[in-house]
Amino acid sequence: MPIQLDNELGKVHISDEVIAGLAGSAALENYGLVGMASRKSLKDGIAELLGRENLGRGVEIRREQEGLHIDLYVIVSYGTKISEVAHNIQNKVKYILNDVVGLHVDFVNIFVQGVRVSR
Repeated sequence: MPIQLDNELGKVHISDEVIAGLAGSAALENYGLVGMASRKSLKDGIAELLGRENLGRGVEIRREQEGLHIDLYVIVSYGTKISEVAHNIQNKVKYILNDVVGLHVDFVNIFVQGVRVSR
């Protein structure tokens, strides 16, 4: 079910796939992130790294009464401070969706699915 934003010119409907793509793109702009991981299961204990065309598969969106809750499944770069990378991703995603798109995002949860050497 798309999110509806009302303004003086009319209504804007934004689908969950678009929100997931925006959140995934905003996350990938952060230093220390190798890529998005599939939110499904791990294959042989290794997280599946998603390509740029499948960013939405690493994002889960839940609508709560007061706003949106977004879960991001990521793979971070080896040698980076995971907590700092996660904090930067949270800030960037929340900024893009709140200030640029105009959605009210309450929580951005980060699930680190793996650590890899970035190339």
